[in-house]
Amino acid sequence: MIPSQLLPALVLLATCACAFPLFDQQLLGNNGISQRPQLEAQVDVEPTSRGLSGRFLHITDLHPDSYYKPGTSPDKACHRGDGSAGYFGSEGTECDAPITLINETFRWIEKNLKGKVDFIIWTGDSARHDNDEKKPREPEEVLELNKLLAEKFVETFKDDNSVKGISIPIIPTFGNNDIMPHNIFKAGPNRWTKQYREIWSNFIPEYQLHSFVEGGWFISEVIPEKLAVVSLNTMYFFDSNSAVDGCAAKSEPGYEHMEWLRVQLEMLRGRHMKAILMGHVPPARAGTKRNWDESCWQKYTLWLHQFRDVVVGSVYGHMNLDHFMLQDSHKVDIVSVEESSVYLGGSGEDELSTQSRSDYLSSLRKDWSKLPSVPAGTSKSFSMDEWFDEDETSILGSKKKKRFLKKIGGPFAERYSVSLVSPSVVPNYFPTLRVVEYNITGLEHAATWASTPFRSSIDSVSLDMEDDSPLSDAGEKQSKKPHFEVPAPPSKTTPPGPAYSNQALSWLSYTQYYANLTRINSQMTTRERASDGAEELTASKRDDVFAYEVEYDTRDDKVYKMDDLTVRSFFKLASRIAKRGGKKANKAKSSSLGDMEEADLDDFDAGTDYGTQGIEAANFKKHKNRVWKTFVTRAFVGLLQNDDIDDIN
Repeated sequence: MIPSQLLPALVLLATCACAFPLFDQQLLGNNGISQRPQLEAQVDVEPTSRGLSGRFLHITDLHPDSYYKPGTSPDKACHRGDGSAGYFGSEGTECDAPITLINETFRWIEKNLKGKVDFIIWTGDSARHDNDEKKPREPEEVLELNKLLAEKFVETFKDDNSVKGISIPIIPTFGNNDIMPHNIFKAGPNRWTKQYREIWSNFIPEYQLHSFVEGGWFISEVIPEKLAVVSLNTMYFFDSNSAVDGCAAKSEPGYEHMEWLRVQLEMLRGRHMKAILMGHVPPARAGTKRNWDESCWQKYTLWLHQFRDVVVGSVYGHMNLDHFMLQDSHKVDIVSVEESSVYLGGSGEDELSTQSRSDYLSSLRKDWSKLPSVPAGTSKSFSMDEWFDEDETSILGSKKKKRFLKKIGGPFAERYSVSLVSPSVVPNYFPTLRVVEYNITGLEHAATWASTPFRSSIDSVSLDMEDDSPLSDAGEKQSKKPHFEVPAPPSKTTPPGPAYSNQALSWLSYTQYYANLTRINSQMTTRERASDGAEELTASKRDDVFAYEVEYDTRDDKVYKMDDLTVRSFFKLASRIAKRGGKKANKAKSSSLGDMEEADLDDFDAGTDYGTQGIEAANFKKHKNRVWKTFVTRAFVGLLQNDDIDDIN
């Protein structure tokens, strides 16, 4: 029996046209950069016969809401009353996503990305929030909304020629709103792991079903024998889950989860494979504010450091902010975990307010200001490229350089690891999607997921375990030993992994897409008025209005200036974001634009086209770091006004 409240949603879904020709699409590739895959229409090519495109889609926090009604009040969850709720969603509010937005998002994905991405990472929160006392959530509604989205993925990527029924792997995970009560996830097996085993049956490899029911985690080989995606159940790490207690005690599911992760990564290392880690709640940690239980963060950071030859990268959702975070292995202190921590969302609802999000970003910037910096005595204050050069004759070729490289873990910054957080489809700001490009050099003839039957080789591999498992440099200094098996680090002869050095499977760039609902909803209103209510707008007419467009692309971005998405690139970006005005600001007062180094431009307002006279007129009363301002602007998907952004320090 389908719950009555979901009937409007299913009616709307039934109207969704699902087959559109590929034409006039925006390029995701870069024709001028070697080793970057080219985005070209696949004409009359069977999905099972195509090679890798070198891209994957990250989509998160859709939060569909079948009760959403255009023209209602955002103060009443966009369910009733008169207000500004738009046809495709109410941007900048706490309202959830209307089914119209869900339909058009999948329509856009099918039209623009089908056949052009190799796999999809879907990081949870696929049901509405429980934010309306007059319409409280019920467990069946949560499950039905998740089933609705699962069916949309299957419908969009259906492939009768594939042995699995869909053309590419789709990897889901639990969000904190995909369960009831929200945030509360007990040790498995439980009703949720059993129910989602059925809902996600198209996505979880058959040989992983037992593991999934046990704790809601699983692993999928998205490129057979080459790359696996590990779906973490971050509910067991989440500091707001009162049903569990971290990752320190063997009796806790978080401990079991970390042990499972360690074994999976060791198996992948033994098979010379690489891994992407994904989950819903990110390991955010800024000052005393954090999302995860400290014991889980400690193990996770240690695992990433020890398996830096295996892990390509990690992606998360939940926070709705577009940003990244660095995990510092020097902060690993497993045997003396801090107890004093504050969950980022506070004691109430887990969703962060704009103000608390701003405070969090400011705390991140403060933390990044403490990153090791290039010693004084160079001519390029922002450019670290020469300092990462292994050539001893570069820059000073001195002890200063060696000390700096040692501080960051060598020329590849292996002291750190990076977690990326993508903003959401639900329009707390603007709806977003992210497409990540990765290096496919040498993988041109690799077997594809769609043409390879499910297999269980991951579980059947025998491990060649090391007798000893040393801690990181920081851990070796501890007098006590942890009460768990610490994984071995890479062999000293092992070259840097894909997260640190550009090679096969390294992430090269990402394109951030967004839907400008302010403009789109305005156009819809205009069209509706023009029709005078004579007929409802058809799906094709709505499709003319709705589209995702490029917000920015890291491969050619003139502010971020990232050569790739290696840890070293993010370390340099974080250092630039953290920089504040100082002596250089005073020096700049007497400089003209033409006399300044390129790096100095980072200190000017990104939203202003300054000429020489404009700089003098500004008199540097508000000395800005444009990289920081751009970072904050993008964190809120361009929805905040300049004055609001300027207030965030």
